[in-house]
Amino acid sequence: GKWHLGPAPRKHFDRIVGGRPSGCENWVAVLRQRPKDRPFFLWLASLDAHRPYRANTIAKPHSPSDAVVPPFLPDVPEVRADLARYYDEISRLDGYVGDVLAELDRQGVADNTVVLFLSDNGRPFPRCKTTVYDSGVRTPFLLRWPGRVRSGLHCSSLVSVVDIAPTVLELAGVPVPAGMQGRSFARLLRDPGATFRQYVFAEHNWHDYQAHERAVRSQKYLYIRNAFPHLPATPPADAVRSPTFQAMLRLHAAGRLPPEQRGCLVAPRPAEELYDVEQDPYSLHNLASDASHRDVLDRMRRILDRWIRETGDKVPEHPTPDRFDRRTGERLTTRPDRRPSD
Repeated sequence: GKWHLGPAPRKHFDRIVGGRPSGCENWVAVLRQRPKDRPFFLWLASLDAHRPYRANTIAKPHSPSDAVVPPFLPDVPEVRADLARYYDEISRLDGYVGDVLAELDRQGVADNTVVLFLSDNGRPFPRCKTTVYDSGVRTPFLLRWPGRVRSGLHCSSLVSVVDIAPTVLELAGVPVPAGMQGRSFARLLRDPGATFRQYVFAEHNWHDYQAHERAVRSQKYLYIRNAFPHLPATPPADAVRSPTFQAMLRLHAAGRLPPEQRGCLVAPRPAEELYDVEQDPYSLHNLASDASHRDVLDRMRRILDRWIRETGDKVPEHPTPDRFDRRTGERLTTRPDRRPSD
C-alpha cells in the first residue's frame, strides 16, 4: 500500500507492492503468496483515510446525519458531509482488515500471528492531525493474537509508538537492545490493568508549515510547549483545502466562529498550554495561567525539560519555512526566505 518510509528502508523488504485507491487492494494476495515454510512480517499500509475524499467509496455511504461533530469543529453541513466521507474510507479500510484476518484464519496461522493495528496520527481535520492534542496523537491501537491474548480486553495505560519495537522483539523471543528508547508493553497483554507508563511524549515539527510543539501527557494532564506562538496552528495542507477548513474560514470572516473553534486561525497563541484531560477531554480550557494549577504546571515543565535533555531535542535555529499557503493550502511558487526563530 502506501510507502511513507523514505528510500533507505526499501532494501530491508523482500517485496514492496503498491496499490490504489485504498492501498489495501493487494493485501490478501501478498499474504497468499508468502513463503509458507518460514516466519513472515507484513507491513500493510493503507491510503485510507487520507484526503481527498470522494463520493460512493463504499456501497452504502454514510449520511451527514451519521457524523459526530467534536466541539472544536463547527456543526455545519460542509463539516458533516466531510466527516461522512471520512467515515466511508474508514469503513473501506475496516473491510480490507477483515479480509486479512479471515485469510489468516483460512491459512490456519491466526493463533501464531500477532496483528497490530494502529494509525500514525489523528484524522486529517483542523485541530487533529499535526497537533499534539489527544485528537492529533491519541490514535487507534489494537492487538490481536488468538489463543495468547484474550479478546475483548481494554487497557487504559499510556503507551507510545516507541514501545512497539521492543514489544515485538520480546514477543519474538529476541533480546531488546539496551539503547532502545521504548519499553516492551508485553505484560499488558496478560494484565491490562498493570501500571506501565506515567507519561508519554509527543512532538510536532514541520509538516507543510513551520511548527515546533512539544507535549507531555499523564493520565490526568496534558502540557504543551509551543516554540513559535506567533504562528497559527494551521492544519496540514490537505486539511486546509478541505470543505471543513474552508467553511471555518467563512464563518470566522463573518464573526460566527466561537473561541473553541478559532485556534487554528488566530495568532499569537499561547506559548504554554495545560489541560485536565479527565475533566476536559477535548482540551478546550487552558489552565496554564490558573494559579490553582501552578504546581501541576511546574511539574509538567520539569518532566518535559528532562525528556528534552535525554533526547537531545532543540528548537532549530533556522526552521523549515512554509511550503503551502495557510489559507488556501496551495503550494507556494516561491519559498520564503529562511529566518532565525524568535
